[in-house]
Amino acid sequence: MSKLLFKEIRLSGSGGQGLILGGIILAKAAVIDGNRVTQTQSYGPESRGGYSRADVIISSEEINFPEAIRQDILLSLTQEACDKYVLDLKNGGILIVDTTFVKHIAVQAPNTYELAFTDIAQQELGTQLVTNILSISFLVRISGIVNEKSFEKAIRESVKPAFLDLNLKAMKLGFSLASKEMKLRGNNEEIEVEGK
Repeated sequence: MSKLLFKEIRLSGSGGQGLILGGIILAKAAVIDGNRVTQTQSYGPESRGGYSRADVIISSEEINFPEAIRQDILLSLTQEACDKYVLDLKNGGILIVDTTFVKHIAVQAPNTYELAFTDIAQQELGTQLVTNILSISFLVRISGIVNEKSFEKAIRESVKPAFLDLNLKAMKLGFSLASKEMKLRGNNEEIEVEGK
């Protein structure tokens, strides 16, 4: 019998960082994996610069409430997002922050990953536009929340053809950064987050 799955993921940052699309891609990957999924989003009045949040719940069983309450995984690409949502992270949850913009963390989670995703995207790929895919790919490999092949398929189905190659490069770079981080920590297994 397969293990029960119920995970809440929040992707947070500011408008224009592509987190809504990132949430749709992550949700689509979970559906390809055969799980039940809800994906909700919220953003401020400004489409760029205001806050942006995408919540994804992935479950092997029926989902009774569509919005994430206590996250197993939190990705924060801005200081404001980190400050706003870090207290909603479960004990033992995974916190991933973009140190390009997040300079301090109010509560240090045990499974915290701090990388300058925006800077890395600019330096390695020549644009900040794929920071969303880069950081979410990192999240996928660290957590094992969805199958990586499913994630790639979801990207291929969701991204405009003109930008597909760039997004796939961002995905591979995100996976590579996660593998290096796991190796540094002496952990080649995905992190198991405590249950609800």
